[in-house]
Parts: sequence; C-alpha cells; structure tokens
Amino acid sequence: MGGLSLGEKNFIQGGIAQDLRSDGRKRLTYRPVSVETGVIPQANGSARVRMGATDVISSVKAELGKPSSLQPDKGKVSIYVDCSPTAAPMFEGRGGDELSTDLSVALQCCLLGGKSGAGAGIDLSSLIVVEGKMCWGLYIDCLVISSDGNLLDALGAAIKAALSNTGIPRVLVAAGASGDEQPEVDISDEEFLQFDTSDIPVIVTLTKVGRHYIVDATSEEESQMSSAVSISVNRKGHICGLTKRGGAGLDPSIILDMISVAKHVSEQLINKLDSEIAAAEAGEDDS
Repeated sequence: MGGLSLGEKNFIQGGIAQDLRSDGRKRLTYRPVSVETGVIPQANGSARVRMGATDVISSVKAELGKPSSLQPDKGKVSIYVDCSPTAAPMFEGRGGDELSTDLSVALQCCLLGGKSGAGAGIDLSSLIVVEGKMCWGLYIDCLVISSDGNLLDALGAAIKAALSNTGIPRVLVAAGASGDEQPEVDISDEEFLQFDTSDIPVIVTLTKVGRHYIVDATSEEESQMSSAVSISVNRKGHICGLTKRGGAGLDPSIILDMISVAKHVSEQLINKLDSEIAAAEAGEDDS
C-alpha cells in the first residue's frame, strides 16, 4: 500500500472521530467474518478465516512427546506464523520475518498465558497422556494469505476454529512401564477425541486513531494509529492475555476502559465465530 495523501489521512481520522469510518462501519463494528474448516486434509484440524479482505489459514498437527520436566502435568503447544510475501509488499524479505515473529509471540501471549501456563486460554493439562512421561504436542501453523489489517484478531479466530476442528487420536496406555521407561501405547486410527474449545478466547485489538479507538482496523486505518492494545477474552469475560504495540504510551485509566470495551465487543465476536464454525462443520459433515 502506498503512502496516503494528507486529504486521505484527514478523511480517515475525521470519519473515525464522527463514528463513521471510510467503509461505512461504526468504530466498534467488525467487517464480515467467514469461516471454513477442514481445509487441509493432512492436518489434525484446520480452518480458514476471512475478516473483510484479511485472509488467514491455521492448521493443527498433534504429535506424541515427553512433557517438560518443569511442567510434567502439561502438554505442549507451539504457534508459528508465516506471512506470505504475496499477501502484502511489506512482507518481502526481513519485514515478513520480523512480523511473523511478532505475531507468533503475541499469539503465544494472548492464548497461552504466562510461562507458568497461568491464564492460558488453551488447557495444557488436557494434553497429558501419562503425567511426566507422555503428552500431546500441538503444532499450530498459521499462514497469512492476504492482509488488510487486524491480522492478530483474524489469526486468533483461525486458531480457535482450527482447534474446534481438531480430532486427537484416542491413546490406550499399556500397564507395566516403570521408572523412566516410556510407556507402550496403542494409538487409535478410528477413535478421536474432540478438542474442547469452549474456553479458548478471542482476541480483540483496539487501535487508537486520534482520540478514539476502533476494532478490526484496515491497513489504511492502522497506518494512522498511535498505538494498539490486543486483549484476549474468553466466553466467561475473563482476560487471558494482553499485548500492546505502537510507540505512544497509554494512561492506565484508558487501558482499563479498553478492557471494558473489549469484554463487550468480544461477546459479539464469540457468538459470530461460534455460528460460523458450527455452519462450517455442518457443511463439512454433509460434503
């Protein structure tokens, strides 16, 4: 996207100030959201999410491994984001690598909580097969196909949808393994456990443009931001993570107000995603 003229900048900022954005939305309204599931047959689960012209895919691969000695009662989840150079000119070369890393770290922060696992939106204890000896590791890969702003929220939605589409094979553990021996297991090819996504949060990014903040910012709107705060909120209204970008500082009282707004907006997004995911799963079953 080329640089905006002064007139275009004033038009964007003026519209946001009057609660009428350049595409006709109000400040706290999302673009149309659509979900497809099962888009990568080789994966344990996958989904494609579009928010306006932003288009992302997430896939989940489950592999058996050994839990960390520091967290013997928890499985492992890793999130990696790849920004395709064809999605936006700024993704070419190092710019894409840096953004991929930033998005991966932000998603880890918003969905996996702190290093202790406290506040995690994904229940890592549900991935344990034998405590201290065997667990499932979920490798979540995300691809940005097309970028028109609000990547973090779209990626968070795609991960939630992909996990709802994820089936983890049922594992039967043979008795008798002792000490440090790895237990013998029988992995079913027919029985799968559906991953529980009821408490997985959505990510709501509030982007500050002038004196106001907006949700689901387009690339043009993001180019005018002073800062942005991304807040992950689950169905119960609990805050699971928070991350900020942009150079401008924010007063604590403004952040508290942003959290309150994010809680309110998250209800709409969760309901919309739930209905889209249910429709996508129903369509997949029929096909």
